[in-house]
Amino acid sequence: SASSASFLELPPLLLCHHQANNTPTVTMARLTILLVALVAAMATAFAPVPLSRTVSTTALNGQTRVEVKIGEGEPIESALRRFKREVNKSGHLMDLRHKRYFENSQDRKKRKIVQARIRKRLERMNARRMRQRRS
Repeated sequence: SASSASFLELPPLLLCHHQANNTPTVTMARLTILLVALVAAMATAFAPVPLSRTVSTTALNGQTRVEVKIGEGEPIESALRRFKREVNKSGHLMDLRHKRYFENSQDRKKRKIVQARIRKRLERMNARRMRQRRS
């Protein structure tokens, strides 16, 4: 009676009823699962806190790396906005958009020519703006 009372205090996940006399017992598999979950929870609870706060996408092998340093007391919304701006400036999302479907070499060449034309026009406009500001 005293041992069955101690079983009743355990969480329901650990209890299973014995088939012969319908008494609650604790299985080894359930204890193992509980132990693994407890160790995982303790490992994440005592994980070291990073010293510098950065929001970044890291990729190797020729892919783009975007990193944004978060200032002390800076709201996460502004850091996220800066991160989105840096990702857009890096241009790898546009490359992914173009690689979504097959693009033959002729279409790619046409697209690159159009992009270069737009980029040159923007550079001319910015240069004109800078000249007007100086004078």
